[in-house]
Amino acid sequence: MNTRYFLRNARRAAILALLVVSVSAHAERPRIGLVLGGGGARGAAHIGVLKELERQRIPIDAIAGTSMGAIVGGLYATGMTPEELEDIVTTLDWAGAMKDTPSREHLSFRRKLDDDRYPITMEVGIRDGELKLPMGAIEGQKLMLILREHTIDVSQISDFNELPIPFRAVATDIETGDAHVMGEGDLALAIRASMSVPAIFAPTDVDGRLLVDGGIAANLPVDVMQEMDVDIIIAVDVEFPLYPAEELVSVVKISEQMLTILMHRETLRQIELLSDDDILIRPRLGTFNSGDFANTAETIPEGEEATLAVSARLAELALDEEGYERHLAERNVPGSIDEQLAFVRVKDDGPVSPRLLESHLDISAGDPVDVELFADAAETLYGLNHHEQVSYRLVEENGQTGVEFDARSKSYGPNILKFAISLENDFEGSTSFNIGTRLTKIGINSRGAEWQTDLQLGTDPQLLSEFYQPFSAESRLFVAPRIDLRQRNLNVFAGEDAIARYRISESELGFDLGSQIGSIGEFRLGAYRGTGKARLKVGDPALPNIEFDTGGVLGRLRFDTRDDAQFPRSGYRADLLWNASLPDLGADERFDTVEAEVDGYWSHGKNTWNFGVLYATTLDSQDTIQDYFTLGGFLRLSGLERGEISGPHAALARLVYYRRVSESTGGVLDIPIYIGASLEAGNTWQSRSDIDFESALINGGVYAGFDTPIGPVYLGAGLSEGGRSNYYLFFGAPPRR
Repeated sequence: MNTRYFLRNARRAAILALLVVSVSAHAERPRIGLVLGGGGARGAAHIGVLKELERQRIPIDAIAGTSMGAIVGGLYATGMTPEELEDIVTTLDWAGAMKDTPSREHLSFRRKLDDDRYPITMEVGIRDGELKLPMGAIEGQKLMLILREHTIDVSQISDFNELPIPFRAVATDIETGDAHVMGEGDLALAIRASMSVPAIFAPTDVDGRLLVDGGIAANLPVDVMQEMDVDIIIAVDVEFPLYPAEELVSVVKISEQMLTILMHRETLRQIELLSDDDILIRPRLGTFNSGDFANTAETIPEGEEATLAVSARLAELALDEEGYERHLAERNVPGSIDEQLAFVRVKDDGPVSPRLLESHLDISAGDPVDVELFADAAETLYGLNHHEQVSYRLVEENGQTGVEFDARSKSYGPNILKFAISLENDFEGSTSFNIGTRLTKIGINSRGAEWQTDLQLGTDPQLLSEFYQPFSAESRLFVAPRIDLRQRNLNVFAGEDAIARYRISESELGFDLGSQIGSIGEFRLGAYRGTGKARLKVGDPALPNIEFDTGGVLGRLRFDTRDDAQFPRSGYRADLLWNASLPDLGADERFDTVEAEVDGYWSHGKNTWNFGVLYATTLDSQDTIQDYFTLGGFLRLSGLERGEISGPHAALARLVYYRRVSESTGGVLDIPIYIGASLEAGNTWQSRSDIDFESALINGGVYAGFDTPIGPVYLGAGLSEGGRSNYYLFFGAPPRR
């Protein structure tokens, strides 16, 4: 049960017990309504206003809010204190709250594979044969869970008049452009709808209406408060001011000014509705940026000062200490919430089976009512990447309390395209470029089947299609038939000089049987059959072209617990692959290859260490050049050219250090910047008996990394023994093989 809820009610009960009050003792006083306007991060000044109003013992009988004013006002209306609100806005990870990406621990393993190979955050849907875009850059998944957490005490109140303070949230109906006033329903959803800034946040569907930020239609909803049976209105305007002419020097500033003008005109109209008895408070926020959530605490004192400035007028409304305590005690107290869940269920409006979703929940009847438990379960469902948003709400049925998870399908789904771009340049004329997309079709059947198709165009074209079919909705076992067509270049070196380049083309059919290992790993055992060609493109014409057939069985075990796919700060990644080439299944030669690569990550403050090892060997070695293991390139012996050395046996150890050097801005486009250095030792060998440390090549490198919305970007330099050096520019993750 929520501790804050009990403490607050205990305080109110104590006040009621100490006060002996009769209705006849009440002095007549005006009912006071508080209007809190929108203004993004500037709206944190409302908390300062509330702190000073409480200090001056000004009773608040009703609240109406827009956007950030709806957040502050709505939470205050639930019984939160200004100090609790201040703690929320000053300690909240705003940068994280403004991003939809779930923490990686909540991703299913299949989604971790997507995250690793396709790092571009934007995705596109295909529906009815047409490309569909998301309705906003942010769906608001994390923000919604935050609102759920802080409104759990009143989750069973659907009439906002029954809150400790009657409340109204104002949004804009994007279809009609009219203001939409919400005085009943789901409080967290109403607040979320009120601050859905168009193009940034996706619109919120409330009772069949698509709602966006209320600031567009009524940023300071004075008229809404006039309908709430109050006598005096205190209105707080935190709207961004108009730029002076000398600052209108860019298309961005001009666009901002146009929107501000439209909002400002409506705000002035609302202000004109105020009577002489009403009070207008305008904190002096200057040009404090509406999106500067990282520094919201700076606005709170301004709210206090602006309220102090009208103290003379507020004094006429102030209550004495006893009267103010009586006022607080008379506020509605939310009903009690059961301590345990009577039931757990999932509601899904799309093609995914609720049974499949429920199988991923680690929560059941009898568990405690706990917002952290609910949020963790919602993030786990969201991590399947099937839905625009997954939220929850407490439901009371037959006198019992349960939790219902509401999984809202992607409006642009169910077929989702993810993208990747990779560019590699060594500044010496060698460049490779690839653009790839992954199409995932979900909800094919009730057992949770997925069909994924990868298409990559460029230097290394590939077409890979796999049908993933679990045995049942609850089962972690699956089968996965697949087809793989690909081409790649293989350089052949003599010493430091490339003497030939082969173009290798391969096609393969495979069938795997496997099991998911929770959300951290996967095991597969499968059979395959394929053919290939290695055509000489550059080099001595006397060198042969090669045609080959492949076939055999393979086993693969993968784990991934990293907290980030591109710049991890903790966790590990392991990939172990055994491949048995069998003539009985069509292969030219009988041999086995074993590959193992493991990386671990540890951090302290902004500093991260990565230790990784790679070992690959061929048993019953054959001269099958297409199966050789290659080293050389960024973080794989950085001083050598990519793929400069190859052989049937390879080993590599590396120690990498990197540090984040950019500060978090708290904005949507926050781009972390890292600097790093590496120490690497490894080589390839023709014979396993030749493997030893003395023959290992020592390399090192330095680099700068940028974690951008289109994937990682690296600029680096490598140094090898003998003074050889290489320079690198990467868009996309560096190649691992």
